[in-house]
Amino acid sequence: MRVSLFMKSPANKTKTAIPPSLKKFIQALPKTETHLHVEGALPYELLRKWKPKEYPANPAFHAPRHRIREFERFDKILLGHALPWFTNADRYYEGAKAIFAKHTAQNVHYVETSFHLAATTFLKIPPREIAAAILAAAPRGLEVRVFVGMLRNDYHGDMRAVIDGIAGCDNITGVDLHGLETLPTEPWTARVWKRMRAAGKITKAHAGEFDGAARVREAIVKLGVTRIQHGARAIEDPDVVKLAVDRGVTFDMCPISNVRLGVVPSIRRHPIRAYMRAGIRCTVSTDDPLVFNNTLTDEYAALAAGAKFTPAELARLARNGFEVASLCDAHKQHFLDQIDALAALAAKAPKAK
Repeated sequence: MRVSLFMKSPANKTKTAIPPSLKKFIQALPKTETHLHVEGALPYELLRKWKPKEYPANPAFHAPRHRIREFERFDKILLGHALPWFTNADRYYEGAKAIFAKHTAQNVHYVETSFHLAATTFLKIPPREIAAAILAAAPRGLEVRVFVGMLRNDYHGDMRAVIDGIAGCDNITGVDLHGLETLPTEPWTARVWKRMRAAGKITKAHAGEFDGAARVREAIVKLGVTRIQHGARAIEDPDVVKLAVDRGVTFDMCPISNVRLGVVPSIRRHPIRAYMRAGIRCTVSTDDPLVFNNTLTDEYAALAAGAKFTPAELARLARNGFEVASLCDAHKQHFLDQIDALAALAAKAPKAK
């Protein structure tokens, strides 16, 4: 007789059954989070504790059945809740500390998180100071790398100097292009991204979420990135999938986010397995849990329940995160060995009936 643990999945309309052994396996896996917006990861309970009358216990957008079909509406929810909190460097520290505590509880050992670079202008806080506040919040045993995220039309006015100055910030690991994807990618982006890589920064770009496969091609070919944030719609063009394989591109994917935003219809129909079989390195992250009410454990569980991912496939995802991590080889290998040992044990375990 099969004994199952029933979990409410944020990506599904109904409860999904997860065997207890698989839940234990997911928890035991050393994990990474490589696509996380710090403003979008603010724990909702901090807002509740701060102003309980303004932030209800069960906001409508946290309901499992809730879908947000337009980017503008998503952005309004996120910014409407995050901006009142993130008003100074201390608030970034406090928010990040609560975020990272959740990671530690889920056996996450490496995090790449970005903050919205434009905040430095209206808050009048240097990027280095915000990055320092986030890094100071990291607990022992969790390696954190800070990125800055910018919009496709940010390179103007005071923001030009701010963006150019990132190359000299030694506590900022890289840059990410995010925001409304249907805006054109302006010519400055390729020049700046090339300059950032020359300065030793990692360059990322959101693509293939609210726009199609052509934006993934553009990010790879014109911007020169090997880290695509999302990439879910690259599946619409087999040539773009092949391009990603040939260039060794990693897709930092967020399945629950993709379902909740209507990018894909369900976890079962998410293209992540097809990408992995094609040879694309895929990682799994939460994107904006403030809006989606998800955890990294939820992401793994949703793939196991909704797409029938095996322990071997889940271990592959965990491995991918460490393979792409900005860590020394010995540190990576430490976690890769743990993942391989867990996967080997799972392969030998009797199958549930």
